[in-house]
Amino acid sequence: MKTDEELVRLCQQRDAHSWQTLVDRHQDRILNLAFQFSGNRESARDLAQDIFVRLYESLGLYDPARPFQTWFNSLARNLCIDHYRKSRKDKAVVDPPVDEFGDLASDDEPTDRRLERREGKDLLLRALEQLGAISRDAIVQKDLQGLTHEEMASMEGVPVGTMKSRVSRARADLARILLKLEGRGVRHGVS
Repeated sequence: MKTDEELVRLCQQRDAHSWQTLVDRHQDRILNLAFQFSGNRESARDLAQDIFVRLYESLGLYDPARPFQTWFNSLARNLCIDHYRKSRKDKAVVDPPVDEFGDLASDDEPTDRRLERREGKDLLLRALEQLGAISRDAIVQKDLQGLTHEEMASMEGVPVGTMKSRVSRARADLARILLKLEGRGVRHGVS
């Protein structure tokens, strides 16, 4: 079985089979990440497709001295954050469509709980934007992608203890930011 780095090298030589292998290997993880940021399956599929298009376009920029998965995670995470920011701006400019509220009413979960959950997710994404890149990566990899400390350490090329410290520090920073945002009334729509 070829490594990601070997597949990338073959992809750079326009080997279609290697590209498909690379996509197949990472598509579930990327789709899951896209869903965490977009909140619905259709948007997640579109976002995941955009991520793979950007990956393909950026293969020439890949530095083989760096682990591929670390580089790809960074690219994917940045695109997800950009997508989230753009969608947040779009929602601020345009009123939500009527059928969005229909979705709220049709769910078995009470509307107020579902709205609260959406507000909580929005607050979390705003807080993630404020974290530094290393802390944001640690949170995304551990808590959103479900990677183990060992997997994360291997991808980043650092000791497991270092990764555990990063995750712990990132969670503490995230908690402080969330408390600060909640204190400002962001959760209640006051900026």
